[in-house]
Amino acid sequence: MAFNKYPSIKMSADDQCLVGWQLICDQIIASLKDRNFHVVTMECYHGVDEKNIREAILRYCGHVQIVSANEAYKSEEEIIKLTFPDVTEDRIFGRITELKIDDFLDQNKVSKIKTNILQSEELVFVIGAGASRITDSFDTLSVYTDMARWEIQLRMRKKEVSNLGISNASDPFETLYKRGYFLDWRICDDLKRELFESWDFWLDTNSVETPKMIDHSTLNKALDHTVSQPFSVVPFFDPGPWGGQWMRNKFDLDKDAPNFAWGFNCVPEENSLLFDFNGICFETPSINAVFFRPDELLGISVRSQFGEEFPIRFDFLDTIEGGNLSLQVHPLTAYIQKEFGMSYTQDESYYMLEATDEACVYLGLKTDVDGEAMISDLKRAAQNGTDFNAEAYTAAWPAKKHDHFLIPAGTVHCSGKGCMVLEISATPYIFTFKLWDWGRLGMDGKPRPINIDRGSKVIQWDRQADWAKENLINKIEVVGKGNGWTEERTGLHELEFIETRRHWQTGTVIHKNESTVNVLMVIEGEQAVVESPTGEFEPFVVNYAEAFIIPAKIDSYSITPYGASIGKQIATIKAYVRN
Repeated sequence: MAFNKYPSIKMSADDQCLVGWQLICDQIIASLKDRNFHVVTMECYHGVDEKNIREAILRYCGHVQIVSANEAYKSEEEIIKLTFPDVTEDRIFGRITELKIDDFLDQNKVSKIKTNILQSEELVFVIGAGASRITDSFDTLSVYTDMARWEIQLRMRKKEVSNLGISNASDPFETLYKRGYFLDWRICDDLKRELFESWDFWLDTNSVETPKMIDHSTLNKALDHTVSQPFSVVPFFDPGPWGGQWMRNKFDLDKDAPNFAWGFNCVPEENSLLFDFNGICFETPSINAVFFRPDELLGISVRSQFGEEFPIRFDFLDTIEGGNLSLQVHPLTAYIQKEFGMSYTQDESYYMLEATDEACVYLGLKTDVDGEAMISDLKRAAQNGTDFNAEAYTAAWPAKKHDHFLIPAGTVHCSGKGCMVLEISATPYIFTFKLWDWGRLGMDGKPRPINIDRGSKVIQWDRQADWAKENLINKIEVVGKGNGWTEERTGLHELEFIETRRHWQTGTVIHKNESTVNVLMVIEGEQAVVESPTGEFEPFVVNYAEAFIIPAKIDSYSITPYGASIGKQIATIKAYVRN
């Protein structure tokens, strides 16, 4: 079976999803009349095309008054000054904001708008991020217009999206993304969570041409359904300067793209969920399941450690027929907390789904490395555009299929060319300090940012070749055997909070999830079926390399070879948070 690029969660035939502006606007007007309201709040996540919504309302809702929430914002100069401590002067990194949407609003402007609404004899639509703060004193129909972060990023690249409160759509993508990551998305998430139960309808405008709407009770039902079964989020794939060709061929991706470097197939902060209403797919950010069903999805113990965040990330790094990743290091926990306001760091590992004969992984430093000389040579290469001899300072290890390389924060590392990596890591995914990028340019034709000064502060210089070999490479331990199956512990390192287990099997394996979320993937074989021993959920079929999530609510589940894999050996890898 082919890799499923659009996994969906099937809803009941009785559940309704409206498609198209005509039906959506008809429903809004009918609901207003039923309640005898004259105000509609259309709260918007960052990145929503408000112009498109205004045009639709004017076309299908008759003579109405439209107010943009932007009219209540402080001046751009005030917002830039207000946000500077979180934005910083750093090209890539800021600090996780503690600002709220109220900090962006001018209360005098809000008061004037409220007065105008009160005096209006027309239907009034208030649209935008912060709309609910303008209409909080009115009886109002509330519509939440959500947006997937990946779609926001695509719109940023097309120069279609500005950051909250400023007109900067023409800024470089990295600038837009930085403000989004450290400010806008935090602010919008905070408001969405605060007022979750107040939204009457949820609007999906990820496809501008085909808007869809469901009511709040249907969304609640969909979220309940999601965390009661195995499910997959919608993966997305992206080119990069070192990207390869394996994913394109294996997953039937765009033939016109130059390569595919990344595959993000379980990053709930970025990915989406698709709810299938009789063939109509309603898209919502998968982080909503984390926000609004945290105990059922994550489990109480994981939630107590990480809050409403999904701490495990599965993604792909493809360098087959490509190049080396950047030589890099991730910050230690104390550093990421102090500098960026993040509570935990990006510990990770490389699991080899495939490898060519030339494949290698740079991991750890050479024995008796001269740290001062290494940093000096890195800075000289960055400043002068000269070469850096990575092999003189870092240990390089041959890599083969099913090898597992563990990478606790502070360890210098890099996947070399010829590797198809399943990266299993903690979720803070932009905190990479590049030390050397092999003298190449990014996809935009500009040098990618190098962070030698930050990197030098977190490199653990004692993690040299002997230590890496002893502690980080193929730490495989058989922990269980049964009829037709073997369970192995493959990592991660004791410094990392994620545990990984690999099962080789020709028959059925029963898994107990210990009331914590599990993330899995079939890493050998074509297909498997996930079933409930008690009939708790419908059988869930997964194909090779498809990541899937088992919510904490599910007590136990079985995995069995399926389809073309019946009678053959398959393997899965499972990740979960250690107790």
